[in-house]
Amino acid sequence: MEITDVKVRKLFDEGPMKAIVSVTFDNQLALHDIKVINARDKFFIVMPSRKNPDETYRDIAHPINAAFRSQLEDAVIGAYEKALAEAEQFSQESDEQASFAKSL
Repeated sequence: MEITDVKVRKLFDEGPMKAIVSVTFDNQLALHDIKVINARDKFFIVMPSRKNPDETYRDIAHPINAAFRSQLEDAVIGAYEKALAEAEQFSQESDEQASFAKSL
């Protein structure tokens, strides 16, 4: 199974959850609401889940083996880091334009 697209849907500044991501496999299947978490200076992913009547959570979908989980985690965290860099660049450019406009 090939990861054909990774879209970062939302970035967060505060708290351990840093992003919500969607992944497309083989240009045919989309998996939404994968969360990027930062805890103890390490990034990892949390698969989409639902809350059970007994207040526990159960994954809706998840990798079956460690090799594919690692591949998925690398792709998702890589897309998060790229989106974060782009957001920081955009913010910096916006700040520069605002400063320039004020100087006129």
